[in-house]
Amino acid sequence: MKIRNIILGSLAVLSLTGCKSLYGKYERPQVNTSGLFRDSLSLTDTLASRDTSSFANLPWREVFTDPQLQVLIQKALTNNPNLLNAALNVDIAEAQLKSAKLAFLPQLVFSPQGTITRFNDNTTKSYSLPVTASWNASLFGGLTAAKRSAQVQLIQTRDYQVSVQTSLISSVANLYYSLLMLDQQIELVGDMETLTKQTWDQMVALKEGRSGYRSTSIEAAESSYYSVLTQKADLKRQVREAENSLSLLLGEPAQAIARGKLADQQLPEKFSTGVAIQLLRNRADVHAYEMALAACFYDVEKARSSFYPSINISATGGFSNNSGLVNPGKWLLSAVGSLTQPIFMNGQLKAALRVAQDQYQQAYNTWQNSVLTAGSEVSNALVLYNTSAQKSAIEAKQIEVLKKNVEDTHELLNMAGSTYLEVITAESNLLNVQLSKVSDDFYKMQAVVNLYQALGGGAK
Repeated sequence: MKIRNIILGSLAVLSLTGCKSLYGKYERPQVNTSGLFRDSLSLTDTLASRDTSSFANLPWREVFTDPQLQVLIQKALTNNPNLLNAALNVDIAEAQLKSAKLAFLPQLVFSPQGTITRFNDNTTKSYSLPVTASWNASLFGGLTAAKRSAQVQLIQTRDYQVSVQTSLISSVANLYYSLLMLDQQIELVGDMETLTKQTWDQMVALKEGRSGYRSTSIEAAESSYYSVLTQKADLKRQVREAENSLSLLLGEPAQAIARGKLADQQLPEKFSTGVAIQLLRNRADVHAYEMALAACFYDVEKARSSFYPSINISATGGFSNNSGLVNPGKWLLSAVGSLTQPIFMNGQLKAALRVAQDQYQQAYNTWQNSVLTAGSEVSNALVLYNTSAQKSAIEAKQIEVLKKNVEDTHELLNMAGSTYLEVITAESNLLNVQLSKVSDDFYKMQAVVNLYQALGGGAK
């Protein structure tokens, strides 16, 4: 009797001390978001804006207003295989969570048996119809930790789905704007093709009508014309490759993509990114890393629970004729309780706990780094936008000057006031700056897309 009281008392103490440490819930560790964003326009080198209503909260339809782009994005959200697989991962995680919750219920097994035995002329018929129930009494948090781990893993999987969606929207928008950029560059190269052909013809006419005019001018003009043609061919190749890549994102065979004009695009021009801590809520991938940290927290709790006793209760009830000796059959009932306390497990439990703790620390480091990475991506997007806008404004002025330079060199050429090299150089400089301005206009749009993604993809 005394021994039984000692055992029961020990179990009570273990349960009180164990439950206090094993039934804890995950709480977010401290994270420093001070100065997380750099602003290229701020003298303090940190983001000046502190609004809570920010660009980060805009839905994608309010950011990307081109109707044809919206159709493409919606088609990608419907057909993209990566996004479809992400949805299936959520379904898998929901099933795993349901399984973890049902682990608290007893297991029921129905196993009917029948036997016929013949010895000499004696035949014995026996049967039993038992139902067995077994239940693991999770007094020390093992099943609770497993359930909570499954809960945060489900949240993590949903975060991954949102992250895939945000990345998909950004990829479609980037490729769409790339096509608009290439279209505009092809148009500029086409104009330059016409101009260089006119220059070539002008050189031929001058050689025929002017004594002593050298053939080298014609050769240089002809070479410049062919150079423009090669640029045009290369741009057309890039268009085809971009269309193929975009079709792949749409989950469709490679095809031509209907699109608008680069000059018609209207994107937000003023950005308020909000308080840095918002990034932890808006960025699905950052939150997914935190949920991975929470899952590791509960894995540590589960590993600790392995040091405590395991209590199993099983009961059997059924109708049986007791091996043929009782006829008709009768009800037979039995119940068994067992307690298993690990004593020496060759260091396996301690090793498992150490592994779980190290994995928790790894998850913490990964989460912290994801926060810093997100801040860096926001800063990069802002500086890309500001720099591209500044360059585009300067290049617009430079283009006006170079257009006038091309006109003047052509006029002077007719009056023998300039050389053919000045004409070709002026045309080449004009085309290069025009193409550069289109690229910077595209980079400005790309910065908006990057900022949309870096801030978490807007309102869902």
